[in-house]
Amino acid sequence: MPKKPFKIEEGSCVVLHLHNPREKLWGLITDISVSGIQIRGIDLHTFDDWVRMIMRNEHNIALTHVFFPMWRVERITLDETVGEIPSLQEVFELRVGMSLRDYLGEDDLIS
Repeated sequence: MPKKPFKIEEGSCVVLHLHNPREKLWGLITDISVSGIQIRGIDLHTFDDWVRMIMRNEHNIALTHVFFPMWRVERITLDETVGEIPSLQEVFELRVGMSLRDYLGEDDLIS
């Protein structure tokens, strides 16, 4: 039986590349439509700091819900393992010791 292709959809963990101004965000898609995309995420550059704060059980920055109109979206990349390079979601799970879904709470992933 052929493998099911990966699909970018609500609940997917992604890296969102934006332009004007240029930004990269990592997070979970909570809504996607022709008008735009809403993710629960953080700036990609803060990912390591965020994970370290969680590991130390410190007060940390939270993933926020943000909507971006499609005209700002340059590219959406599925956060997935490539060869031996783990996805950011897997990095989170290895370092924190729990799944991202468990950390956030299953009901909080898609609004």
